[in-house]
Amino acid sequence: MIQVKNLTKKYGDCFALNDVSFDIERGKIYGFLGPNGAGKSTTMNIITGCLSATSGSVTVDGKDIFDRPLEAKRKIGYLPELPPLYTEMTPAEYLAFVAHAKGVSYEDAPRSIRKVMEQTGISHVADKLIRNLSKGYRQRVGIAQALLGDPEVILLDEPTVGLDPKQILEIRELIRELGKTKTVILSSHILAEIRATCDHILILSHGRLVANDSIEALEQSAMADISLTLAVRGTYKDVSDILESIEGVLGIAAACDEPEDGICRLVLDIDMENDPRDAIFYALAEHKMPIVELSMHHATLEDIFLALTSDEVPGEEEIETAESETEEYTPVFAVQADEPIEQTEEADQ
Repeated sequence: MIQVKNLTKKYGDCFALNDVSFDIERGKIYGFLGPNGAGKSTTMNIITGCLSATSGSVTVDGKDIFDRPLEAKRKIGYLPELPPLYTEMTPAEYLAFVAHAKGVSYEDAPRSIRKVMEQTGISHVADKLIRNLSKGYRQRVGIAQALLGDPEVILLDEPTVGLDPKQILEIRELIRELGKTKTVILSSHILAEIRATCDHILILSHGRLVANDSIEALEQSAMADISLTLAVRGTYKDVSDILESIEGVLGIAAACDEPEDGICRLVLDIDMENDPRDAIFYALAEHKMPIVELSMHHATLEDIFLALTSDEVPGEEEIETAESETEEYTPVFAVQADEPIEQTEEADQ
């Protein structure tokens, strides 16, 4: 559905994106992960045609976003981090304006507006001023405008930022529902957000793509990094001497916890292909050294994220997202009119 090839965005000597390539398949929910300034919003702004690239290409359903922008943008619905709302309008008025800007026909607009309001659960606030809506409902209005025109791809940039826990759960459920009929790309730096909604993860760090896989595959690849934390009644020397001879125990170290009287704590690196837990139990029981505690730890999505994003990239500087720079801006709306619609300054900030 979307192909991104060798995408680079530079500001002077600083890289916002550095040779990023990936493909987006139809019918999946993709999560963009990365710390602040990693390049998530920059990538989404380039994909939607709101920002130019230094080099590289982006095609949406075979249409190049730079060479054939109107055709490509008709395939995309976009919710920026700050929803582009006009707060003196009602949701019904605002969506009518967006429908016109996107080129939805006069005959089809009322039906399309009713449909997206029902999808996003805002029909009962259709005639209230947007400025009087809660932030959660403003986000819903923003998602509704992204759905107008029935685009095949929906891009959501930090859709739950600033919401309360109930609103976050509601927006997550809405995103999962959208994923049943649309290709959804969700940008976030909140790991719980990605885990709860996404099928596939793209992790950016310092403008580079450092991971591109499903959550299950990423966690499976980290399964080799498994450790056991063990508390045993006995001395560290006696216990470690016994454990050293057990197949599947790759390494032994004293735990950082303060030792209790008569109890030693150890951390064992283990090989799960030769799971040593039964052998550990029987060996210590034979020497009358009871196990007081036993817990297993393997790398989580959080561990993977930290491992992939913590290292500095030599010779490159971090850069915040591209919104801070002056750029030629191309509206994401696919306007079908002889004259461009003028931008106003009433947008909600």
